[in-house]
Amino acid sequence: MASALGLDFGTTNSVLAVAEGASTRSIVMESPAGKADTTRTALSFLKNPGPLPLRIEAGQAAIREFIDNPGECRFLQSFKTFAASALFHGTLVFAKRYDFEDLMHGFLARLREYGGGEWSDSLRRIVVGRPVQFAGANPDETLAIERYNRALLRFGFPEVHFVYEPVAAAFYFAQKLERDATVLVADFGGGTTDYSIIRFERGAGRLTATPIGHSGVGIAGDHFDFRIIDNIVSPLIGKGSLFKSFDKLLEVPSSYYANFGRWNQLSIFKTLRDFTELRKLVRSSLEPEKLEAFMDLVEHDEGYPLYQAVSATKMRLSLDEETEFYFPPLGERSRRMVRRKDFEGWIAPDLARIEEALDTVLAKTATPPGEIDRIFLTGGTSFVPAVRRLFENRFSEERIECGGELLSIAHGLALIGEREDIATWTAR
Repeated sequence: MASALGLDFGTTNSVLAVAEGASTRSIVMESPAGKADTTRTALSFLKNPGPLPLRIEAGQAAIREFIDNPGECRFLQSFKTFAASALFHGTLVFAKRYDFEDLMHGFLARLREYGGGEWSDSLRRIVVGRPVQFAGANPDETLAIERYNRALLRFGFPEVHFVYEPVAAAFYFAQKLERDATVLVADFGGGTTDYSIIRFERGAGRLTATPIGHSGVGIAGDHFDFRIIDNIVSPLIGKGSLFKSFDKLLEVPSSYYANFGRWNQLSIFKTLRDFTELRKLVRSSLEPEKLEAFMDLVEHDEGYPLYQAVSATKMRLSLDEETEFYFPPLGERSRRMVRRKDFEGWIAPDLARIEEALDTVLAKTATPPGEIDRIFLTGGTSFVPAVRRLFENRFSEERIECGGELLSIAHGLALIGEREDIATWTAR
């Protein structure tokens, strides 16, 4: 019987897994939207006429609730990126304030219900993945872990352990190793890119590991999405346009578009002072129709449909040299051909920082690329050709493997949770 729960609480997707010996399985969650072993990290809140004032759904069920009840449902996504932000003091949902730990607990509580009896009181420990570096401009790691703990301790687990996400992915990958190896794992999430170098050895039928080093940067797939929005969508809704202020012409503040381009910020943008100030600018704008389009997108909660359109464009650019972007709420003027070459130019600053984090882990561990036996790339962003080239330029292609894009971390966490030497794997 499984004794530990592995939790990959991701920016974009979350997965729960349990292990029994050397085998693992994802917890299949059955929600009003159907069955799935991967859940979108999203919450919806809808006023409920019954005894409970709010109906809360998570994942795909939250998305369906949001789509079925336009204008009535409060929808939040990518809220993990608030974990390490000292500036985030909660958000109002139908006049009730929800702190980060309330959001995280509410999300996981629904997953527990969706999972039936798999997440049971007999589990003695939970092993939670955490990024090497949390997302955000000035991430406060201590604050993030405190918030995680406050959310998780409400479930009554006797033990709560934190493991770096790339370490968990490495452990999952290492189950396939047939000989001793030094492994570099690059985990590309929605909000962070994390690296770990680990030496795996087998002796007397037991896998041992020596962590060599870690590094990370708060940049990943969501930043690539932002570049698409910033270059295609934002100019259509007023970025770079002017407004009159007395006898001067000023540019609409770019900070509004930074809010619009981050999925986590977009879900609470209506509650921010920026939105109120933007509304006032419409009257003095030289192109009011653009700002009105901006307001419409926010007021009609078009963030998730936009997310889908941008994500689909990014995925197609991993396969094709050129693809069409089109977002119906903005009409025909949003229709545009996007070349992979242009996209790679837009994300060049992000790629540079991702490569810099790779340089950091190799340099601080004094590990030449030639001493890395295997490279394991995991996470959806690993499919972006420009990202893969970073590794092909450093390492021979036959050493590079991909896989387990959505499941590797949770399954690695569950396997680690079954070990008696769990303390050697936890993040410090």
